[in-house]
Amino acid sequence: MAWNQFEYFVFRYNRVAARVSRFASFWASLVAFALLIYRYGFLLTPGQLRWTMLGIDLIFGIYVAVFFIRLTFSADRLLFLKEERVEVVLVAGILVHSVFKWLGGVKLVLYYMQLFSFANPALSYEHFITLYLLFWVILELARGSTRLPDLRVKPALTFLGSFVLLILGGAWLLTLPAMTVNGLGMPWLNALFTSASASCVTGLVVEDTGTYFTIKGHIVLMILIQLGGLGIVLFATFFASFLSAGVGLKHQILMQDHLSSESLASAKELLRKVVFITFIIEALGAGCIFFTVDNAVLPPEHQFKTLSHEIFSAIFHSISAFCNAGFSLFPGGYYHEAVRIMYPMHFFTAVLVMFGGIGFGVIEDVFSPESIRERMRKPWKHWALGTKIPLYTSLILVAVGTVGFMGLEFAQLTDRTLVEALVTAFFQSVVTRTAGFNTLDFETLRTPTIILSIFLMFIGAAPGSTGGGIKVNTFTLILLASLRNIRGEKKINISHRYIPDDLVNKAFTLLLFAVTYNSLAIFALSITEADPGKNILRIVFEQISAFATVGLSMNYTDELSGPGKAIIIATMFVGRVGPLTLAVSLSGAPRTNLLKYPRTYLMIG
Repeated sequence: MAWNQFEYFVFRYNRVAARVSRFASFWASLVAFALLIYRYGFLLTPGQLRWTMLGIDLIFGIYVAVFFIRLTFSADRLLFLKEERVEVVLVAGILVHSVFKWLGGVKLVLYYMQLFSFANPALSYEHFITLYLLFWVILELARGSTRLPDLRVKPALTFLGSFVLLILGGAWLLTLPAMTVNGLGMPWLNALFTSASASCVTGLVVEDTGTYFTIKGHIVLMILIQLGGLGIVLFATFFASFLSAGVGLKHQILMQDHLSSESLASAKELLRKVVFITFIIEALGAGCIFFTVDNAVLPPEHQFKTLSHEIFSAIFHSISAFCNAGFSLFPGGYYHEAVRIMYPMHFFTAVLVMFGGIGFGVIEDVFSPESIRERMRKPWKHWALGTKIPLYTSLILVAVGTVGFMGLEFAQLTDRTLVEALVTAFFQSVVTRTAGFNTLDFETLRTPTIILSIFLMFIGAAPGSTGGGIKVNTFTLILLASLRNIRGEKKINISHRYIPDDLVNKAFTLLLFAVTYNSLAIFALSITEADPGKNILRIVFEQISAFATVGLSMNYTDELSGPGKAIIIATMFVGRVGPLTLAVSLSGAPRTNLLKYPRTYLMIG
């Protein structure tokens, strides 16, 4: 009888409990996020740090209470525990930690951490607790993102909004005192510029990344690069897929557009593969960079003091390379006199950049174990056309760039062996299209080399990748469509397939938008910048580099005026989200015109 009364109580107040749990989770996550920012964004005294950790313990208590409220008022408690298995593990961890702490076990943990050579066991323990809280906050944000379908906005506008929030949030974090070496934080405009450059995986900087920021600032930049490279909505969807709420139709449409997938079903499957492939490639890349960086040849003031610092540097450069960001922790970047001779590291960095630039669909089609096993069983099965075009075009452009750099800048490469010169030319050809690393001083390069670089940057990477530009598929379609018109052919046929005219029209529209936008931006920069006549080539190079989210510069970024920085920030944003995505999100509802007028002709050419 008592159990029936309890179940009736649960049934009667189910909605009230759901509202209370959502309200408590929202405010607990908000306070938790504020505590994390306060803990790592400011320089705290021991007393302030102690109160902060007490606040974190209180948030853990609220999370546990909310979990048991949801469990109690659930219609099927066993099903709830099964669907919320991630949260079950987190709650169990908190309960075990609480009991362990109450029994005085923390001292034992600190003892063993000191035994295993932790430099500061208490601080390392606090970092672990805060990371645990951060993971929980991320899950709560992912759960909240499943309510995206409730918003009456276009999926493209949601995608744009996520990047705006990421850029503004990153800029605010970079202004905090603990992010910079001087303890004052970064000025707002420079912070906004740097955050936009990292979130849009560009690589243009107004301050030297390695020497200006602290390790906390470097972590913020690395997170911005990772979220910006793959897309914050994609990450939210990935985490939400572990939750019982799943993902809505709007989430799936966002994934389909972001990953350039052909269908919603394939987009959902590709999402899981994209995230895991990304982490695997970045982990392998970090290992290769770790073993090819020669710490001994670096100047004493720039050498890694600890193993953890060296590991973090390898991870940072691997993420920066795969996401085509071009940020580096070496003072002066890869152009540092000691880093320029680390040719094996240059090679592995270029390989990471190529993987990030060919697109996730291509990586999955070519390198996934399922695809390899299937082709071993069916040798006659060829790559999809969506794989062939970006892969072959990218290889051709890399070859053209390598030969171009070797031939045009042969005088600058004579101080190297033939193999070293080839690695340098190959490296610069790869990163010029997508990432902003440089082992050559672009301000000293010949004008033909600069023009070649602008051409490669403007084309950019493949669709569905972390790179920018008009994309290699767009370039290929425009080239084939032009040849078709010259030959008088009706259709574009590739590998026994034909390309629909609407895709060709879309490619020409994107090209027109890109040319128009860059022309207007260059015109505006010629007004805002001093002595534009002398710097016009540097202005054009800077603008195309920002639009293609490349990040190379002719040492001009730090000379930009305030309005000039604002123009470049807007350009990086437009280049990252895509011109067509921006146009679709800002346009109104499409109008259908059923009237058909007589055909007419205009003189062309």
